[in-house]
Formats: sequence, structure tokens, C-alpha cells
Amino acid sequence: MNTKKLSICLLSLLMLAGIAQAQDFYDLSFTSLSGETVQFSTFKGKNVLIVNTASKCGYTPQYAELQTLSEQYKDKLVVIGFPSNDFGKQEPGTNEEIAAFCQANYGVTFLMMEKSSVKGDTKNTVYQWLTAKEKNGWNSDEPAWNFCKYLVDDKGKLKKFYLSKVKPISEDITNEL
Repeated sequence: MNTKKLSICLLSLLMLAGIAQAQDFYDLSFTSLSGETVQFSTFKGKNVLIVNTASKCGYTPQYAELQTLSEQYKDKLVVIGFPSNDFGKQEPGTNEEIAAFCQANYGVTFLMMEKSSVKGDTKNTVYQWLTAKEKNGWNSDEPAWNFCKYLVDDKGKLKKFYLSKVKPISEDITNEL
């Protein structure tokens, strides 16, 4: 076996064992709803809860709980919403319309990224990291619906994946902070 193949095999085994992480979370960046590039390295030392959101979904009221969570745990948590139209056309608006909707209806002040895809071949770079165990170390679950949640710990390691039905202020999440 050549050296390259051996290295790939070793890295794969380490990832399966949860020992190696192929890509650093803090190397990621994305564009906010307001058009600014957000470097994820600014989140070092805090937990990060990433949520795929939509304005016309049965789970849309979770915006209020995400805002509460963001306020209550602001010293140790960053909440980031990723609007997506991947599930039944439930986020038809523009970035400006999404921002206005979130502010007017839920008082959202937590970080919202520009509208993008969170599943399939066109998913954005952050969701590529969240859903590829080769990149994040263990998880390959894509969002099954709007308002799925990914918790990254204060060291940049993907810690948990939560389905839509898990409420943002549930003990399932708050006990991990």
C-alpha cells in the first residue's frame, strides 16, 4: 500500500473513532442577511447553535424561543439562523423581506445569514461541514425539515444534532450549554 492510501485509511479510522476532525469549524465564513462576511473564528470560546429557518412553516414560532435562548445565554452561546427554501417553498422571501419578517414578528436580533440551501447538492459551505462526517468528525445527518439544530461546542467541535421538534429552550439544548 502506498503512503497516500495509508494516510487516507488512517485519517478515516481516526474520524470514525472521533479522534480527528478534517476541517476546522473556525475556518468557515458566511454572508449575513445584511451582506457582511462573518468569520466563524469570531465565535471561539462560545457554543454555536445553527438552525435552518423558514418564515412560513409550522415551526416558525421557534424564532421566539431562539431569540430567548440567544438573550439568556448570550455570554456563552451564539445563535445563527440560516433561512432556506429547501422544504416546500416555505421561505419565498428575499434577504430583505426575511430580515423584516423576523424583526417585526419575533424581534430577532440574533445572527441571520443570507438565504441559501441547506441540503442536497447545492447546500452551502456551512451545511457541507455540518453534514459531512469527513469534515465535522461524526455527523452526516442533513436537516429533515425546517428548524433542525446543530450545536457546536466552545472549542469548535460539532456536539449534537436536533430534529425540528426539539424546542430551542428545551433542556435537551440548555443542559449542553
